[in-house]
Amino acid sequence: MNKMHKLSNKNLSSLFLIFICLLQFSCTNTEKNLKEKQEYNVAAYIWPSCHHDERFGDMLWPEKTGEWEIIKKGTARFEGHYQPKVPLWGYEMDDDPIVMEKWIDAATDHGINTFIFDWYWFDEGPFLESTLNNGFLKARNREKMNFFLMWANHDVKQNYWNVHKYRDIDTLLWDGAVDLENFKIIVERVINHYFNQPNYFTIDGMPVFSIFSIHNLLEGFGGLEQTREALDYFREMTKQAGFPGLHLQLIIYGLPNQSILKTLEKLQINSLTQYNWGWMKEQDYIKWATRAIDIRTRWDTLLSIPFFPNVSIGWDDTPRFPHKGEKDIVRYNKSPESFAAFLQEAKDYCDEHPEQEKIITIFSWNEWIEGGYLLPDRKYGFEYLNKVKEVMAGSYSSSLTQQNMSSCEFFGNLQIQRAILNTSPAIDAVVSPWWGARRKVYLPYSSRNRPSRNVRNAEYQLLVSVEDTGTGIFHINGMPFC
Repeated sequence: MNKMHKLSNKNLSSLFLIFICLLQFSCTNTEKNLKEKQEYNVAAYIWPSCHHDERFGDMLWPEKTGEWEIIKKGTARFEGHYQPKVPLWGYEMDDDPIVMEKWIDAATDHGINTFIFDWYWFDEGPFLESTLNNGFLKARNREKMNFFLMWANHDVKQNYWNVHKYRDIDTLLWDGAVDLENFKIIVERVINHYFNQPNYFTIDGMPVFSIFSIHNLLEGFGGLEQTREALDYFREMTKQAGFPGLHLQLIIYGLPNQSILKTLEKLQINSLTQYNWGWMKEQDYIKWATRAIDIRTRWDTLLSIPFFPNVSIGWDDTPRFPHKGEKDIVRYNKSPESFAAFLQEAKDYCDEHPEQEKIITIFSWNEWIEGGYLLPDRKYGFEYLNKVKEVMAGSYSSSLTQQNMSSCEFFGNLQIQRAILNTSPAIDAVVSPWWGARRKVYLPYSSRNRPSRNVRNAEYQLLVSVEDTGTGIFHINGMPFC
């Protein structure tokens, strides 16, 4: 009896161990399958400044907390202005792997599967690299999250990142342009340290490397031909490392022209996107978004390469600039709901461009200093992250798309029902961003009726004119909306 009892217990123990192994195998494969099935790549920019940098930290931020030193000193410029921004999780160092593990879990739990790290090379060496090297790459759950680099090769003035210390000293501290000798060091470092990581983001097997400033790129190498040769070197080194090629992405601002289009073709740039919705800020979030979509549309009509949509959360860089005030801040109609509406628009844009990867860039994960961040804070909590989850899971429904809209809704670039236009069924419509006395509502450029990428603005279908009464209320066929 005892022998049988022992045998039974032994068998039960073996069966339990087998069950646990099968369960772990099943969970691992489920996670793998979920990752493989994720249809959209939602990529949030990381500004890696909130830690002590070994090279230049003492010079820039002597309190040894990185740019938290400046963020904490933000001051309100008008009644109701939310400054300073206060993180829900406290002033954590972004090069701490434990902090990064929390970030990765929060991102992936809410539909974000990629981090884009701002990456710097100043004075012949890296700057602010510890967030990636010591934080992300040492996080125990890093395999859950893809990543790639955005080389932030812009100039920096002396007082740009610490106006309290350097005040009116606006001479150039760092030139973002690099010469070929430095570029070759960059190429070797990027390939060996990052491209070879198993979770580095690729398109068609090619590592994605994003570049912020085309101007500084050309200036550093001395011209277009020299820049083409430098990028060809980068491509060749990437191939020698075992990859099929290199996917070069460019951050773009402003409107297209023939000169920049020829430059993109000459340099064989693979794709475009935005870091945020541009330097020409609007105080109204919806107007800012609408202008950005119009710019994207104009590029889209002329490009043979993808333009990946960007969605920005806001803009408020007043902690860096004491002279800035109310007119420099995106403050009206800025909310998680507005953000979600334009994230849905970006998702729809991806669906309507089946020829390209479904990638959406978001400004940003943690740009506290510029007022655009997904991380939870004391004002919004997890609302922005929850909206990402809703949109990407397909469960988002804007209140502005319901049939029973009030008679005074600001429609901006959001959905308008055909019922309002005395037609049916419901469709999407957009308002042209030219804020004149009369505006027009169009079918979206990316309409399913669009036969190809080369359709011009002239082929929009006019639905109705919108009259600005000058009081903030607009008339659609005589019906008031504000």
